[in-house]
Amino acid sequence: MEHIRMPKVEHVRLIDRISSRKAALGTLYLTATHLIFVENVSETRKETWVLHSQISSVEKQATTATGCPLLIRCKNFQIIQLIIPQERDCHDIYVSLIRLARPVKYEELYCFSFNPNLDKEAREQGWKLIDVGEEYNRMGIPKSLWQISDVNRDYGVCDSYPCELYVPKSASAPIIVGSSKFRSRGRFPALSYYCQDNNASICRSSQPLSGFSARCLEDEQLLQAIRKANPRSDYVYVVDTRPKLNAMANRAAGKGYENEDNYSNIKFQFVGIENIHVMRSSLQKMLEVCELKSPSMGDFLWGLENSGWLKHIKAIMDAGIFLAKAVAEEGTSVLVHCSDGWDRTAQVCSVASLLLDPHYRTLKGFMVLIEKDWISFGHKFNHRYGNLDGDPKEVSPVIDQFIECVWQLMEQFPCAFEFNERFLIHIQHHVYSCQFGNFLCNNQKERKELKIKEKTFSLWDHLWKSRMDYMNPLYRPDHSQTQGTLRPNTAPCNFKFWRGMYNRFEKGMHPRQSVTDFLLAVKEETQQLEEELEVLEERLATLRKFQGNRTNVESSQQYGGKQLGLSTSNNILANTPQDYSGCPKSFPSRNPSQGEEDPALLLAPQHRKCSDLDLSGNSDQESGVEDLSCRSPSGGDSLPSEDSGKDPDSDEAVFLTA
Repeated sequence: MEHIRMPKVEHVRLIDRISSRKAALGTLYLTATHLIFVENVSETRKETWVLHSQISSVEKQATTATGCPLLIRCKNFQIIQLIIPQERDCHDIYVSLIRLARPVKYEELYCFSFNPNLDKEAREQGWKLIDVGEEYNRMGIPKSLWQISDVNRDYGVCDSYPCELYVPKSASAPIIVGSSKFRSRGRFPALSYYCQDNNASICRSSQPLSGFSARCLEDEQLLQAIRKANPRSDYVYVVDTRPKLNAMANRAAGKGYENEDNYSNIKFQFVGIENIHVMRSSLQKMLEVCELKSPSMGDFLWGLENSGWLKHIKAIMDAGIFLAKAVAEEGTSVLVHCSDGWDRTAQVCSVASLLLDPHYRTLKGFMVLIEKDWISFGHKFNHRYGNLDGDPKEVSPVIDQFIECVWQLMEQFPCAFEFNERFLIHIQHHVYSCQFGNFLCNNQKERKELKIKEKTFSLWDHLWKSRMDYMNPLYRPDHSQTQGTLRPNTAPCNFKFWRGMYNRFEKGMHPRQSVTDFLLAVKEETQQLEEELEVLEERLATLRKFQGNRTNVESSQQYGGKQLGLSTSNNILANTPQDYSGCPKSFPSRNPSQGEEDPALLLAPQHRKCSDLDLSGNSDQESGVEDLSCRSPSGGDSLPSEDSGKDPDSDEAVFLTA
């Protein structure tokens, strides 16, 4: 709070960059964790919440006659444009946000103050949901070929690796230590994925310190041990994910790549993925295209091509496909590395695993994959995503590219993934939000020193509790796409611009509801109707039994004494379902004529949860962006007033009519 110069500013205007509607007038608040804008319109009181950790840049623009503009760009691709009446107030807000968005120590991050009202036991159970050790057991790794090495138990060999790693059975501790001394950052070859069907494996490491002629006997022996751990193959692929020119430049600096003359039975391959600096620049160019107001088709397509973003996505995908084919079709083990083995290596290994193993295409399996290949193996989350104030040249959208590769695969194989687009978007959001402890620090050692699991909560537990929001309605476990290895087509025409990610906050640029959301709502509605049918069938059976009992009683009464004068028909008519005390309450009826309601909300109102923040534009305070425009004063879910009118030719109007 000591960094907040101005906690409240009134008469601030929020500009809608896309639509031509008038700027919203409201009050701006600064808290210890959020920037909050509250509209003055009493009917809606729409609120916009932005986590300080999500802010990428703050730009104070030249003062105009109407006020001082402040442009805020967020890491989840949201853009907030404010007009503050007084220049002094604008400067105070600007200075405060600059400091709040760049904390200097971990304890300032939101996850250390975030409290979802869970006790200590619930928090511990949340962290136990995903277990990398259990994942290696699921792979069925044979103890005769591989072993868990504790050579790094105190992080003495490699401080960015986990304390336990799988290595070939024949690789002794001296061989591992010798190899680590010959590899950049001490990141020696270790197992990432094992294919039980053919004994082929994917191992990962950093580049060797080979220079032009240096060699290491222990490193050569370790690669030979990886080959022997796959008895069906006579060689090992060594895949350098860098462009050859980059690798040669590193060779001149005493690093480089493996010499096939020194390593027996290896096949060396470059795949040419650019470095973090090129990727950072590429994303910036693409976002500039996304920010264009009413661009022509030529300008948009030229800008997208000039950014090179989809070209880089294709390069990562091609590398993953190469690994998957080597393992699945050739039955050959692969060693993958880049420079230090924590950026491009993580991308390629995880894409290949996703293609090879259907387990990683399930919701829980995907969490395991990120935990294994990114968090456990020491991807530099702190440096790459700017959790703390540091060198901006270290920031790069590495995991963003992997998440987009997954989305591109989902577009080609819509029935193969258990989760939907919203699941990917929420993970990307929380990589930057610092609301949970999963993506903090650069390695396992730092997380243990900070006691992350004791002081913060796990994102995986949060997502798992809301898993029904993330289910893909097209997913079928018995579908041909779901089983076996995926073989995507990487022709350029198969790569799409991900509008749902990069323009998801621009409501005027795309429909409010995607086809997948609509199908999910239909599926939920079908499930609800089936549940109602079961209840009605039980009621009907109860009524029939009741009527049968009454008929028997009346028949016996008439048979035993006609003087009572009982009327069976009148008694039956008197006992309607509403009068019967044992019947459950009826379900609330729906009125399709309520035009203000979104179709998805009409279909399954009780299934729409607050975790649907990124696709719908509404969110809760936990996730960093709050939009209460879809909440009526009565607590309903009506759409904002400016969107309440329905186009008679729209899909929503057709749906409501149907």
